[in-house]
Parts: sequence; C-alpha cells; structure tokens
Amino acid sequence: MFLVSMAQENEEVAQASLVTSRNCSSDERYQYDTFTTGLILQDMAFKRSDPGPGDMVPAFDLPIIGGGRFRSVELGSTPVLMVFGSLTCPVTESSGPVLNKLYKSFGDHVRFVVVNTREAHPGELIPQPKTFPEKKRHAERLKKHHGFHFEAAVDDLDGTLHRALGPKPNSAYLLSPEGRILFRAHWANDAGGLKRAIARVIAGRAIVKGKSSAMLWPLLKAIGHLPGVIRSGGRKVAHDVWRAVPPFGVMAGASKLFPFLPKDYRGAAATLLLGGLAAGTVGYLATAF
Repeated sequence: MFLVSMAQENEEVAQASLVTSRNCSSDERYQYDTFTTGLILQDMAFKRSDPGPGDMVPAFDLPIIGGGRFRSVELGSTPVLMVFGSLTCPVTESSGPVLNKLYKSFGDHVRFVVVNTREAHPGELIPQPKTFPEKKRHAERLKKHHGFHFEAAVDDLDGTLHRALGPKPNSAYLLSPEGRILFRAHWANDAGGLKRAIARVIAGRAIVKGKSSAMLWPLLKAIGHLPGVIRSGGRKVAHDVWRAVPPFGVMAGASKLFPFLPKDYRGAAATLLLGGLAAGTVGYLATAF
C-alpha cells in the first residue's frame, strides 16, 4: 500500500505541470522564505504582458485533492471560476466566505476551483513547501480550513501556472468552457465584481468590464485578517511584515482594538483611527508652534 501511495505521489509530481507558449523558466525566487518589500510592490499591479480578458488561459494539467485532474483542455461544459490562494495569505482569508457564498449561489452553473500556490507569508509554523507532497498537504489544509465544498487543485513547486498568469496571491479568473479569460479579479475578496461577472455570464450577457479595479477595499478587508495569519503562520510572519511593509504592521496591530467588529471591517476602522490620530497630532503641532 505504501509503494502504491508513493507511486501515485510521483505520478502527480510529474503531471503537475503545464505547457505554455510563454517563457516561464524555473525561478527559485518564486519559492521564497522571506516576504519582502519587492514582493508587495509586485502584488499591486499586473504586467501588461500578463494574460487578461480575451486571452486563452495557458495550458495546464494539475492534480485535484481527492482525485481527478484540473486540465485546460477539458474544463467542462460550464464556465470556471479559478482562484489562487494559500494558507498564509490574509486576502485569501478574507475571500474564503466570499467564495463559499458565491458557490452557494452559482455552483450549479459554474465550476469552482481553488489552486494552491506558494505561501504568501511563510513562517516557522507554516513554512514554504519544499516538496510537492508538502504542497499538496497545504492544499488539503486550505480546503478544510475554509470549508470549501468545491475542488482544490495543486500547482507545481515552481508555480508554473501561477507565474504564467502573473503571480498575484489571491487573483481570480472567470473562464469560458473553452478556456478563454472572461473576467479577472486582482483580489478574490471582491465580492461585488465577481458576482456581477458570474451573473452576466450565466445569463448569456457580455461582461461590461473584464477587469476588477477594486484595490483599496479588498486590502483593507485583508488587514483585519492579518493578525490571524500571523498567529497561524508564526512570529516570523509578523517580523517579515513589519520589515517589508511597516504600515500594514501598524494597521494590523490597530485592527486588534476592534474585536467587536467583523474582521472585514477592522482594517478600515484601524485606518480611520490612525488617520484621526495623525490629523490630530498635525493640528496640535500647528497650533503649538
């Protein structure tokens, strides 16, 4: 039985790859152990060369947790919502309830698949996977953690599919059954943008805007979930965030002052608090001097 299991793991490692016309050579920097300022800056915008609405999704063939394959050549007869995510991504944390709600509303008409990527904020408790079996276990844990009743697939260690689309930590793609990108959301917690796009596709109507422009609110929602990610990932996560993007560290700390609010709103409350304190300080200094 052990030998059979090992053989299956080896087969999955070999098949968890894709063929694409784009040049996506292996890059060890993809599997980073320390979150940096450069990474957060890269996360803020897609490149013009990254596939977007109207483009065909790069070819892929990934294993699905529990069995089966997620293949670009046989997506099925319905549209597909493909979402990238990881255990240590605060935006993924905030998008979990959004995806579950969307699945409840549209799961009969759209295939939902979450693709496990590299860890956004690796720490001592949830490190960056170094082997495919380890990454697969992270995907299993991600699916269980959010209570997803839809499929979870696993990208390879090099993140070939993830990088081919522009490696954002929690982007989402609405695909046609043929594999054409119909809509792209920078952050999968953009409930309104995803809901409108899915509803129009199901109704057979053209999507008015193929890209989600939501940026500030998704990030503010994620801030309220960052303390939880730090607790589960380890103290290294907090250290890396404070070093790479200090404002997020400050806002995450301030968000803990609002435990009576839903996590989605704690980041906004923290921002208002800090903004008020800053304005008050500037006003005091202006009058004092």
